[in-house]
Amino acid sequence: MQRLKTRAQFEAAMAGGTVSRTPHFVLHRAAFEPSHPTAPAPDKSQALFAVRDEPWIGAVVPKRHAKRAVTRNGIKRQIYAVSAAYADRLPAAAHVVRLRLDFARKDFPSAWSEPLKASVRGELLQLFEKAAR
Repeated sequence: MQRLKTRAQFEAAMAGGTVSRTPHFVLHRAAFEPSHPTAPAPDKSQALFAVRDEPWIGAVVPKRHAKRAVTRNGIKRQIYAVSAAYADRLPAAAHVVRLRLDFARKDFPSAWSEPLKASVRGELLQLFEKAAR
């Protein structure tokens, strides 16, 4: 599984549309166009991805939804860990997991507690399970 690195890659993946969503997360996917020897040159968004035979993954965790760096980094680690577990079930496409709603501080006062980890992981498993179908 490859990771998205550039802004253009993230924008291209998010332009593909929403595949699944949970209360806090949304998964965007942009499929790769098949490359044929007789086909015209791929458009700019397709040229961003050198390896097209495996899935690409990126994580967007905005500061407005996760104020603390510990929380943002923990959520990103969970996203990449769960996506690696589903790598063989995901199609060869560019995927972006985006945090779209904050986890309530009154429910999770610690920046990265065990209940918060379990909640994030549970939602990510739901998200990828829906996308893998």
